[in-house]
Amino acid sequence: MCSVNEAHLAEQLIAIDTSVPSGLERAIDFVAGWLDAREVPVSEVHVGDRRCLLARVGEGPVRLLFNGHLDVVPGNPEQFVPLRREGRLYGRGAYDMKGALAAMMMATAELSAGGLWGAVLELMVVPDEERAAPGANCSEVLVRDGLRADFVLCGEPTDLDVGIQAKGVLLLCLHVPGTAAHGSTPWEGTNAVLRAVHLYHQIANLPFMTEASEMFASPSINVGRIVGGDALNRVPDSCRIWVDIRCLPDQDRTQLLTQIRGLDPAVDVEVLLDKPAARVPKDHPMVETLVSVARAAHPGARTVGRDGSSDASPFLEVGVAAVEYGPAGAGHHGPDEYVELASLGPYRAALVAFVRDVAAGGARSLVSG
Repeated sequence: MCSVNEAHLAEQLIAIDTSVPSGLERAIDFVAGWLDAREVPVSEVHVGDRRCLLARVGEGPVRLLFNGHLDVVPGNPEQFVPLRREGRLYGRGAYDMKGALAAMMMATAELSAGGLWGAVLELMVVPDEERAAPGANCSEVLVRDGLRADFVLCGEPTDLDVGIQAKGVLLLCLHVPGTAAHGSTPWEGTNAVLRAVHLYHQIANLPFMTEASEMFASPSINVGRIVGGDALNRVPDSCRIWVDIRCLPDQDRTQLLTQIRGLDPAVDVEVLLDKPAARVPKDHPMVETLVSVARAAHPGARTVGRDGSSDASPFLEVGVAAVEYGPAGAGHHGPDEYVELASLGPYRAALVAFVRDVAAGGARSLVSG
């Protein structure tokens, strides 16, 4: 059974449109105020004009970190009016990842109120995990500036499974040239839009797209945007096509780019984002502990691979084990996004149990030391 408080907190977060800067400002203030009202120590960290929060509870030799993001992709106005229906909470960000963040906030407050000895838990709340613009996001900057932990748990949607692998990301903008001509005599020109579409199909048939791995059947490719032409009666002489490629953990992204650039030397391939894949061993002690408590809350819990990326990546790049673990639901980034209300309680309970189990081991190490 879902706690009313968890659902209500998730609704409050969903009701703030955090796809826009003004909403993110309100949401950061809300989260900071909520934690402060429960006497959870919280500090604000600025990355340029972006605001992040770090809450810290407990004492001990082991350092754990919950990573959550407030930002969401744009949605229709009605998606920012949370709706409960048939055991589900609908709304933009319900699944990715305001339901998880609400549970993380409540788990952190619970651990603070009950006392935590043997481990330090930090709750990191960032405003820009969904960012696709060039440049580092807040998690990347803070890790670069020295933020570390023994284990990081990102609250991305996993349906109560534990995500130990995630695909890498290559976001590309392909600048495709053409030759202008009158629209009535298209054979006299080279249509850049058609050339761009043909290029997309060529990429989709490159050798790297046929590969598979232990947890993934294949990479994926998506066209997110295409812009070309300036008049209906003119053959377009330029086109830009934005391509989102999710590659497998063992694939060399440099080789992928070499294959793509080799298709048409006249095309300029601009790399907008190059994020490595994520991978943590199944037998990592923290993973085993998390899977154990996850199965206690949800007997079907297992280790899985995740198609999307997350803020686990910057931690993994510096040798910090990081996984994804979130509640059940569906439709993230879509028109009918929802989180299963009945999953929030078990998810929160598993978070608390995980921290307490790790802290118990940390406390024993202090005594034995």
